[in-house]
Amino acid sequence: MVNARNIKRRGYTIDRDPGGFIAMPWSVLDCPAYSRLSHPAKALLFEVARQFVKDNNGRLLISRAYMAKRGWNSSDTITKAKRQLLDGGFIYETVMGHRPNKASWYAVTWLGLDKLPGYDAGACEGFKRSAYLQNSAIKITSLRPPDGPGKRTIAP
Repeated sequence: MVNARNIKRRGYTIDRDPGGFIAMPWSVLDCPAYSRLSHPAKALLFEVARQFVKDNNGRLLISRAYMAKRGWNSSDTITKAKRQLLDGGFIYETVMGHRPNKASWYAVTWLGLDKLPGYDAGACEGFKRSAYLQNSAIKITSLRPPDGPGKRTIAP
């Protein structure tokens, strides 16, 4: 095991920058639902995942005030990206915010929901792990009109 004490004692080297990291499974990045997300929604997903630390899945924030500290300046962009993530099943709302100063809480769905006090009624029961995989069906439609290509008329 490599930690700060063993590095000095055993001569280990660390080949990465210090600090935590985001553990996102390939199944999230490779699913069709992820490829349909807009670029702001993909960026917001990483911002939400950045907040996770061992036991707070279900208490992640996407409020305007919190995201402004991370460089997100447009409320409209945050709202549209959040809606895409909710519809795609990448995040789940555990607490609905309200005025004057209660922010909504969210959980990422590739991890299990942590049992924390303060969730809305039914939030734990409604949580579906890996919900993004159920939203991956893509309906492919043909470019032909339903009544056929039709007959071309040739004019003189």
